[in-house]
Amino acid sequence: MSSKPSSAPLQQRRAAAASDNSGRSPVAAVDEASRLAAYHRLDILTKPQGALGRLEPLAAQVCAVFHTLHPTIEQPVALVFAGDHGVADHGVSAYPRVVTTQMVMNFLSGGAAINVLAKAQGIDLWIVDAGIDGDLPSHPKLTDAKVRRGTRDMVVEAAMTTGECERALRLGAQVVAEVISPASNTVLLGEMGIGNTASAALLMHGLTGIPLDDCTGRGTGLDDPGLARKKAVLASAWARRAPPQSPSELLSEFGGCEIAMLTGAARAAASRGLLVLVDGFTVTVAVALAAQLDRHVLDYCVFAHCSAEHAHRALLAHLGVEALLNLDMRLGEGTGAAMALPLVRSAIALLTEMATFEGAGVSGRAA
Repeated sequence: MSSKPSSAPLQQRRAAAASDNSGRSPVAAVDEASRLAAYHRLDILTKPQGALGRLEPLAAQVCAVFHTLHPTIEQPVALVFAGDHGVADHGVSAYPRVVTTQMVMNFLSGGAAINVLAKAQGIDLWIVDAGIDGDLPSHPKLTDAKVRRGTRDMVVEAAMTTGECERALRLGAQVVAEVISPASNTVLLGEMGIGNTASAALLMHGLTGIPLDDCTGRGTGLDDPGLARKKAVLASAWARRAPPQSPSELLSEFGGCEIAMLTGAARAAASRGLLVLVDGFTVTVAVALAAQLDRHVLDYCVFAHCSAEHAHRALLAHLGVEALLNLDMRLGEGTGAAMALPLVRSAIALLTEMATFEGAGVSGRAA
């Protein structure tokens, strides 16, 4: 292994992935030799072994993703996919679905939480219209990838046709290919869509078998009667048909355009060798779907935070992963991922810049 950082492995993997913008190129395994080398270095730094806690496996994971002991975060990009949901008309959210369009306008004018955090962390922020039921003005940071003007009402019919779902998966991958430059190596995934925690709950239930009630939370802040209504609506949607037999069928029946695009984007980002910072509950569901399509996807993902949506904790446990932060956030937009980026940078700095016991002339642990 080279002692100097090299972009060759990353460039080679990107070139291989570039031949298939559908996101269906295989995701390569991360470099376990770099992970082991990182752990060895962490063990000889001037600290008790393991004293940096979960920052140590985080640093080792970044090394494995980037195939080097000298990783850096280069030109991070946040992609916020936005879409509307027909099921929102059943009152499964505390807000009307017109808020999706209004919040995207807020993103474009720079007034949302993700704008503030992206500016603070030097993140290049892009908004993707995956399926908003509204018209948006042209904007240099807005990508128009609209599949349809909101999904259908999944209580009475499939949210998307098979063709629409396939297109959304493909467009998610194409956004990664077109928006993220070869100089960038880190992507943050976020979402916006009134009603999308309802969709995510059904997808989680179908993926994990966890009872639907346990997958269903308060979303944007439903009160007790609202939560009871949401559970009843989702139970009715699930009972509409026999359980889907594949991830793509599940996504077509109960997904959202933005969730499908996130699924395609996560897989495409991993196939290009990018580090993927995963936001909250809905994005985690999309990544779980991507992992069903390619098991190596999870190796590239850093799960930024455990949201206040109670099902998120159970989903993370099902995936066998831990979130870096638990701040009771439930905003979405990629805000949790943006909050975690400084931790990733700190973990890398500790690995690469701390002195070793030998180098600092510090005595090691007594035998």
